[in-house]
Amino acid sequence: MNISHLLSDFQAIQTTIVTGLTELEHTRDKNHSFLRDQWQRPDQQGIGISYVIENGALFERGGVMFSHVQGPSLPPSATAIRPQLAGASFQACGVSLVLHPRNPHIPTVHLNVRSFIAIPKDSPPLSWFGGGMDLTPYYAKIEDAQHFHRVCRDTLNPFGTGLYPRFKKNCDDYFYLKHRQEQRGIGGIFFDDFNEFSEDQSLAMTLAVGQNFLNAYAPIVKRHWDTPYTQAQRDFQAYRRGRYVEFNLIYDRGTLFGLQSNGRAEAILVSMPPTAQWLYNFQAPAGSAEAQLTDFLKPREWLE
Repeated sequence: MNISHLLSDFQAIQTTIVTGLTELEHTRDKNHSFLRDQWQRPDQQGIGISYVIENGALFERGGVMFSHVQGPSLPPSATAIRPQLAGASFQACGVSLVLHPRNPHIPTVHLNVRSFIAIPKDSPPLSWFGGGMDLTPYYAKIEDAQHFHRVCRDTLNPFGTGLYPRFKKNCDDYFYLKHRQEQRGIGGIFFDDFNEFSEDQSLAMTLAVGQNFLNAYAPIVKRHWDTPYTQAQRDFQAYRRGRYVEFNLIYDRGTLFGLQSNGRAEAILVSMPPTAQWLYNFQAPAGSAEAQLTDFLKPREWLE
């Protein structure tokens, strides 16, 4: 695999997404943009470019991160299902983003597309891919879920019509808070350790997910950016954001990989919401919009 071409492909996705998100933010505040932060690890084993927005008029917190890291041995989170690669050196690169909008009627969204290359001492290099995107709403809006899943399906269908239902189930299974027995959001698609196609075809599928992110998310933002909201709805948003924090710190493989591989904490933890709260034994009033979210988050076939 040509590493320089791979890095260029992922950086192009980052640039396209940041440009599109900046245009959305500028509809509300032309003076507020993403801060560009280019970094290099002190041990020379990693480089990256982070685009971060804080306290925007539209995006209260957001980060779109590109990174390329390498090391002498894969961390435990990467060898859990490939124990034969323990001790292999590695390179990993990709783009990840999380956006926490200010308006509670606009969902939080997550995207990740990445490639791993393991280099064992006594066998040829092995590459695999991962990624996906998922939506975390605070209020039940069926048209948003259907649109998001429709774009996910249409993105994957050129590579095989069986991929969307399979990756959708992966997403439902992965973004699940076991200790709460609830979904984090309404899902999307998720794939990991993927190398079933040729390297070129597997990469093309992975890049297509990143390239279609704005098609999946921007129409949802535009649909709700003028929807009025109350302080009570902001408080509920902060309460639900607490679930996002719990998942990232307990279950998220990307967070664990970044921390275990001595990654840059600022870039890893920018995925956290700017505010969150935990309420003891909170129960939404019966019949309220907040109470409706519980059933809305249960896995279902959104496109049927």
